[in-house]
Amino acid sequence: MRHFIFPWYRFLAILFISGFLHLHAGDLPQAKPEEVGLSSQRLAMITEVLKADVASKKIPGAVLLIARHGKLAYLESVGKVDPATDKPMTVDGIFRVYSMSKPITTVAAMMLVEDGKLNLENPVAMYLPEFAKMMVGVEKPDAGGMPTLELVPARRPMSVYDLMRHTSGITYGFFGSGLVKKAYDEARLLQDDMSSAEFSQRVAKLPLSYQPGTTWDYGHSTDILGRVVEVISGKSLFQFEKERLLDPLGMSDTSFFVADPLKHARIAEPFADNRNIGRNAEFSNPRIAQKFESGGGGLVSTASDYARFLQMLLNGGSLDGKRFLAPRTVQLMTSEHAGASSGIAPGMLANTGYGFGLGFAVRRSTGEAPVPADPGEYNWSGAGGTTMWVNPKADLLVVFMVQTTKQNLRYRSLLRNMIYAAVLQ
Repeated sequence: MRHFIFPWYRFLAILFISGFLHLHAGDLPQAKPEEVGLSSQRLAMITEVLKADVASKKIPGAVLLIARHGKLAYLESVGKVDPATDKPMTVDGIFRVYSMSKPITTVAAMMLVEDGKLNLENPVAMYLPEFAKMMVGVEKPDAGGMPTLELVPARRPMSVYDLMRHTSGITYGFFGSGLVKKAYDEARLLQDDMSSAEFSQRVAKLPLSYQPGTTWDYGHSTDILGRVVEVISGKSLFQFEKERLLDPLGMSDTSFFVADPLKHARIAEPFADNRNIGRNAEFSNPRIAQKFESGGGGLVSTASDYARFLQMLLNGGSLDGKRFLAPRTVQLMTSEHAGASSGIAPGMLANTGYGFGLGFAVRRSTGEAPVPADPGEYNWSGAGGTTMWVNPKADLLVVFMVQTTKQNLRYRSLLRNMIYAAVLQ
């Protein structure tokens, strides 16, 4: 019953301070920070920073989860779940994770690979015929020196592998510049309620931003991958993920839309002046179900749900005695596939210290970036402010849930600095 939420939240906070987290049965086992090589004192400093950010109205509220050696060592909520109602944030707050949907969709596709129903080398057009004859947009100056768009045939078909590593040539229109991105922007791909099949048809009519396999370019590739999953499985993306991944993992609050009205009060909201996530793009309303299930950016989730997904990956594909992927499949996904040796131009990844695997960014070395990490750390973030990372060498995972676009880049650095400072063993 909803009127018991706040008393339980206060009780959970008291138990956390005491070092004994009382959580529902689906959560990870618990440990005091020092039992897994973390500093309680330094973790408490993170809590104070987040509380100060709430007090100064940088963010309405947030949830931070840290697990190490398979045990939950820190789970804290701060601020309000909705600044318009002043309802306190709870650790089970539901957040739009946007692009943190991509790793889940990619795992779903890799399950089909392990089933023998999908090959990464296969052309996308084998499953989605609309992508059979793609054109690539090439900018050339006209007689007056103004850029014009010339369409040339793709030199080779885009593959499923290209979709997973963002080398398909499919792009986004809501950031960056160029005539192809402008065409995506003007197409208003998400302007109405369409099916995944209709969305795929719309994207296929647009030119590619690069020749397939040549450049890392962030875009709707994972949305198209989600459609591939639907065609092969004969189910909607959510039906397949729910049956094969979400339900078996105990991710009961992860979905494309929040169908249960009793959960609506747990949906985290941004400040009213912070609802824009890009050109012609606003924070969505997950209370309203739509036909399109965006594999690249449509999921909502909680910190605990997403942590179970990450712990499964960190365990090499299994959790609680259930096998989801083989260890070598996880290894393949979390290895770099768009590095310098691949011949792929890094695009937005240039000079970041990270390459890209299949669904994740992958840290190349301890250097090359101004934030700490170990080689092999993999991560991704969402446009709404959420971020996560997994460090296999440190046996550590982090999930940060917040709804802000103005502070998201700041938190990606701040949290890495402060959390790695708390790792003492």
